Amino acid sequence: MARNWRQSIHLEPRNGWLNDPNGLCYADGKYHVYFQYSPDSPKGAGRKCWGHFESSDDLKTWTYTGIVMEPDIPEDRSGVYSGCAVVKDGIIHIFYTGNVKLPGDYDYITAGREANQIHVTTKDGRTVSSKKVILRNSDYPECCSCHVRDPKVWIEDGKWKMVLGARTLEDKGCVLYYEAEDPESWHYVKTLSVDDFGYMWECPDQFDVDGKVFLGISPQGLEHEEYRHQNVYSSGYFKKNGDELSDFEEFDYGFDFYAPQTFIDKKGNRILIGWMGIGDIPYSNPTTELGWQHCLTLPRKLSVDPDGFIVQMPVINEELFGESEEIAEGVTAKALLACDISVRFDSAYKITIGDAVISFDGEVLMLDLGKGASGYGRTVRKARTGRINDLRIIADRSSLEIFAGGGRYVMSTRFYPSDAEVNITSEGAGFTVRPVREMEVKGFE
Repeated sequence: MARNWRQSIHLEPRNGWLNDPNGLCYADGKYHVYFQYSPDSPKGAGRKCWGHFESSDDLKTWTYTGIVMEPDIPEDRSGVYSGCAVVKDGIIHIFYTGNVKLPGDYDYITAGREANQIHVTTKDGRTVSSKKVILRNSDYPECCSCHVRDPKVWIEDGKWKMVLGARTLEDKGCVLYYEAEDPESWHYVKTLSVDDFGYMWECPDQFDVDGKVFLGISPQGLEHEEYRHQNVYSSGYFKKNGDELSDFEEFDYGFDFYAPQTFIDKKGNRILIGWMGIGDIPYSNPTTELGWQHCLTLPRKLSVDPDGFIVQMPVINEELFGESEEIAEGVTAKALLACDISVRFDSAYKITIGDAVISFDGEVLMLDLGKGASGYGRTVRKARTGRINDLRIIADRSSLEIFAGGGRYVMSTRFYPSDAEVNITSEGAGFTVRPVREMEVKGFE
């Protein structure tokens, strides 16, 4: 039933197309989640804007405040593209890419496109100042193509710092580093890249967790493998030691995850939110026919494991949880979505949620949506995890977020069961299930 595909605990638009999370920040007692938004079409056509949700610090009640920015100056006339926010002295500084596609016979890679980095400010998160261009094509290294975008800015040791994703004229993905004494006077510092690792690096994000520094990117053009880089485009992070990048690890091995961004919450934790979707996919989302498409992931708290890799766990207000129920192995439980499923096991394990099958054979975690109707073209995703003994699954009305090995490995997917109540069975161990009440989202007419 279509009405059951509206999410309970994930942010999504009432209509139109949502993609990258942008401008994530905590300021003046509120969380701000901006997002790439095409309000005119669930397929992404039309205006490319920024929509905006805000929440008090409980993350239980959200308000959609509408479109905050749309293309309205020459330097962003083809789209208000992705960017970030920095909070300083009570003011939210927003940086984004203004996309311009010039009319003519261009490839829009080496010519015909302007990538303008633009700065605005806001005190309330809803009303922004006039737009000021801070970087243009002429400010990028000569090796760059016209694809330079997605600024992520932070303040370090009193200096403003920025990373930009880029594609070189030789089709090599890279990240450009800039610095400034103030948010509008930037100079180029350096370029970082890795050989044979895609033609474009989108959505860069340099951040630290537990004293370790990481560089997140969403690379395009990686060779697909059985256990890695299985999607059209990938998303992950490098460990960073000075200018050395090593040990690339995907943030998420599921069907629907891209363009994540991190920020610091009220308590000083590093939080990640991603787009639960990808462009150019070979599968589909049936909500498109109902007027909307895509959602954001749950917020995820990041930490670092003993091997130096990132661990992710979902952040949900405890007041939304109901009473937990223990379900024995082999017993079929009926659960109303959304729910939180937890299990510990000693060897091979399999759990079926509706027609989605999640299994572990001792080395490989697998998500199989290919045998039922709810996957809409999604088939199988795998992660070679080695030994793990736990799963936590957040099942919303049309999505699954799977956290394995204490959150060391994550899989996110959309799935569309025919009813909001699903059957859950397991083999290899019993499980615990808790209902999750719907969070309140205001502001939609």
